[in-house]
Amino acid sequence: MIYEGKSVVFTLNVIKTIILGIVEGFTEWLPISSTGHLVLVGSVLKMDETKAFMDMFNYVIQFGAILAVVVLFFHKLNPFSPRKTGLEQKQTWTLWSKVVIAVIPSVVVGFPLNDWMDAHLMNNWVVASMLILYGILFIVIENRNKSITPKFTDLNTLPYLTAFWIGCFQALSIIPGTSRSGATILGAIIIGTSRFVGAEFSFFMAIPTMVGVSVLKIGKFFYEGNTFTGDQTIILIIGMVVSFAISIVSIKFLMDYIKKHDFKVFGWYRIILGLLVLGAMLFA
Repeated sequence: MIYEGKSVVFTLNVIKTIILGIVEGFTEWLPISSTGHLVLVGSVLKMDETKAFMDMFNYVIQFGAILAVVVLFFHKLNPFSPRKTGLEQKQTWTLWSKVVIAVIPSVVVGFPLNDWMDAHLMNNWVVASMLILYGILFIVIENRNKSITPKFTDLNTLPYLTAFWIGCFQALSIIPGTSRSGATILGAIIIGTSRFVGAEFSFFMAIPTMVGVSVLKIGKFFYEGNTFTGDQTIILIIGMVVSFAISIVSIKFLMDYIKKHDFKVFGWYRIILGLLVLGAMLFA
């Protein structure tokens, strides 16, 4: 009976993990906050795992999403590709150097404050507030930019200083509910990039940023004396695989969508979701 009970719990955890993987895959790249959605959905699903494991899980599951970027943009990101000319290989190295510069603010500001943010701001009130705030900002900025022509419509023309300032916006995403992609894309648009360039650069910045966060969270998990059980290992792998598969779809959708549309629909979505969350907490 005890074994059957554990089997049922594991099965339920697998189902919940698949749901969380789907949520992560869709929301990581859309500017609507993957961490915020994981916190909200996780508070409803309530996986039967320790808090230490779930704190790590909500970040490390994003590693699967990162692999989707590597797969989809492998040629563009690979400076050693034999199909590239000498100039194209040089441009790829330059792109990577801009990415490195862009992640410096997150390393300097984000990593030291990460644990404090998790301890004090990882809750539905903060998530809902940030969803609404950035939703309003997206609508305001998009309305402002209707008559403004972007200064940078090609990644190769993106200046190093502009890349750094975009990285500063990424550092704001340590606040739950902000959205890493949302903050960086919004910042890029404010600075003067096209939506397409802002989104693409945001994807590339995510690779070192999220790999670093995943390593940090796993290191902290083990440093505090925790170990993975067999079930936890399976759950983590399933979450990453599902988030990888869904991220492929999500990234393709977003890159096609922004060729013809602005980000205001995501702004309205954020506002509506944030208000629903606030209402549920106030009247529960």
